Amino acid sequence: MTIIEIDNLGHRFDDGTWGLKHVSLLIRKGAFVLIGGRNGSGKTTLLKHLNGLLLPDTGSVRLNGFQVSQNLLRARQTVGMVFQDADSQIVGETVYDDVAFGPENLSLDRIEIKKRVSRALHTVGLQDLAEQKPHLLSGGEKRRLAIAGVLAMEPEVLALDEPFSNLDYPGIQQVLDQILGLHANGSTIIIAAHDLEMVIDHADRLVIMQDGRVVRDGLPLEQMDALERFGIRVPYGFRRKVEMRSCPS
Repeated sequence: MTIIEIDNLGHRFDDGTWGLKHVSLLIRKGAFVLIGGRNGSGKTTLLKHLNGLLLPDTGSVRLNGFQVSQNLLRARQTVGMVFQDADSQIVGETVYDDVAFGPENLSLDRIEIKKRVSRALHTVGLQDLAEQKPHLLSGGEKRRLAIAGVLAMEPEVLALDEPFSNLDYPGIQQVLDQILGLHANGSTIIIAAHDLEMVIDHADRLVIMQDGRVVRDGLPLEQMDALERFGIRVPYGFRRKVEMRSCPS
């Protein structure tokens, strides 16, 4: 079942340059899609069209059959976006308040808000920090808080922009564990990253972008030979597999 349908999408920035050109993708429900490309390739711009943070100059984006530009509220409930800078998404005085912000803006009743916040905090393992001030959290905890805030909106799709940037190894592991758990429970996961190392083994599809276009799309293993050509470092694990296959027995 297709959950996201992107058809001939184009986006032009205020300075007249095109950030996206003729992008067409179909993403099935429950997929784990990795969007790779060097900085400036169009990855973040593409993600922002999935829930209407940016609107297309050409083409369209549909979620479950409806057009994003014609129903922004429903789009933002369907696709939750976690930005590279977690601090930019933190708005509450406490961890609890921050996660409650989204559901409150949906005009849900207090009981439903409390239920959603509690469920989201347990999912990301922050239930014991509910009364903590967000600025006192570690980098990994802030990224998990941003994920919790999105989860409280109960989206079908979780889109993450460079989710492991500026994190130490424990922080990376914490965030990766949450993402994998959500995918195992049926969420559609879309990750944009220029470094594929952390998630390439878990993705079932790799889309490579360059200059605002999709230049490769398919199974991750089948794209390895093209990565360096598009300015992407080959993940160490895959490089080792290639070296081992090339060694004489």
